[in-house]
Amino acid sequence: MSAFAASDTQHSDPDASRDAGPAATPSCPAGAERARLAEIVANGKPTKAYSPIVVAGLVRILEFTLITCAGLAVHELYVAPVHGHEPAYFFAIPGVALLAIIAFQALDLNNASAFRAPVSHGLKLGCGWTLVFLAALAAIFFLKPDNAPSRVWLLGWYVSGLLLLALERFALAALVRALTMAGKLDRRTVIVGGGEAAEPVLRELAAQSDGDLRILGIFDDRVDQRSPDVVAGYPKLGTVDDLLEFARHTRLDLVIFTLPISAETRLLQMLRKLWVLPVDIRLAAHINKLQFRPRSYSYIGSMPVIDVFDKPMADWDVIIKSAFDKIVGAICLILWSPIMLATAIAVKLDSRGPVLFKQVRYGFNNEKIEIYKFRTMYVDRLDANASRLVTRDDPRVTRVGRFIRKASLDELPQLINVVFKGDLSLVGPRPHAMHARAADHLYDEVVDGYFARHRVKPGLTGWAQINGWRGETDTPEKIQKRVEHDLRYIENWSILLDIYILALTPFALLKTENAY
Repeated sequence: MSAFAASDTQHSDPDASRDAGPAATPSCPAGAERARLAEIVANGKPTKAYSPIVVAGLVRILEFTLITCAGLAVHELYVAPVHGHEPAYFFAIPGVALLAIIAFQALDLNNASAFRAPVSHGLKLGCGWTLVFLAALAAIFFLKPDNAPSRVWLLGWYVSGLLLLALERFALAALVRALTMAGKLDRRTVIVGGGEAAEPVLRELAAQSDGDLRILGIFDDRVDQRSPDVVAGYPKLGTVDDLLEFARHTRLDLVIFTLPISAETRLLQMLRKLWVLPVDIRLAAHINKLQFRPRSYSYIGSMPVIDVFDKPMADWDVIIKSAFDKIVGAICLILWSPIMLATAIAVKLDSRGPVLFKQVRYGFNNEKIEIYKFRTMYVDRLDANASRLVTRDDPRVTRVGRFIRKASLDELPQLINVVFKGDLSLVGPRPHAMHARAADHLYDEVVDGYFARHRVKPGLTGWAQINGWRGETDTPEKIQKRVEHDLRYIENWSILLDIYILALTPFALLKTENAY
């Protein structure tokens, strides 16, 4: 038989009974709106984007490395053969390189528009590099060190560094243009609220030629003449409910509300629906008569906005968490491989059928993922839809299955999801069964904002599990507590919190009274 079974009923703990999707598919806009929405969903799903902040950070690291290598290379070619390796050079070179990176940042040379135009920004780059060397020469003059650095070395470093920076910026420009053409640097944006209020916002955003925004369209609940089908050349794609479905099918980074703060009730109703999405949500500030202090605003180009919600993880946070998952997950996979092998043998010897099974769950942003587990039930008693929770002494569970469920050893194959597939994290909200219920109600019917858990990747363990909410969730109160802990984790995430949760997970697994 195949090594995989199609499905298996999960633990009474929804940790092993994963996630439900939306109870109903939101209605789609009618007529032309439906056609436009379908077209964008079908044709507008780009490959994964790159954060401009991360790109700028990588450029800083690259330029620091290039400048340092240029200084070391000239030192090795000219200074070292005559004077040896003097320690002063090895302190001065990275110091000057760091000063150069600070100068480039001050001159606003680390953004996408500067990367795209190396010629027009080349003079600023050359001036910054020259000013750094003038500052270094001034320091040498006033400090009067005993062993003054070689003037040939300084001149050689200045010229070679400038040439390397120029070549790097031209190569970077070609790369950034290619990424821009592929839509990988776009910040895909929609406007909520049409009509007269949206028009000035759209025109101002469209006028920012160097911006990274790509406006996809408008969503508005109004269907009368106050909300026409096209505003400032951008189509109306549907209602706020349609926006939820839209964001599940295509990448969306930013939502801008053009509603005035005075429309408080309408604004809160919409935010209550949209806060479950992993996107930034902003309120256009210049259409509101209420004036805040300048520091209260952030800016999209030159347009002031009020921050309402931020993505839970963005930019470097995503890189750090992903690297942590891959590295620590690979170490765990190696260390646990003997136990996984022993478990696989025990499952195979205990009952006929495959050792592993795959089951579809809902992951980040409600995307469907397949997770791996050790089979714990008899093949002829599998429950493909997890419609019935496992209970104490459940006859469907094998002898080995009963043991590995209590010890959560059946979850270990999910390290494959973490390390190789990347659709699970080591730490995060547990993915529940698609049809998991509490008191005969789907979880999203019990807990308001349940799908806000999906703003981050699901995990093997989480904040809820180490705080005693590992186990049966047969009542609304239990799933409510589980979700509250998940949301608290999302709002307070840090890599140190992940390490803390992983450290306490083995102790949490000792409490097996609710794991069947």
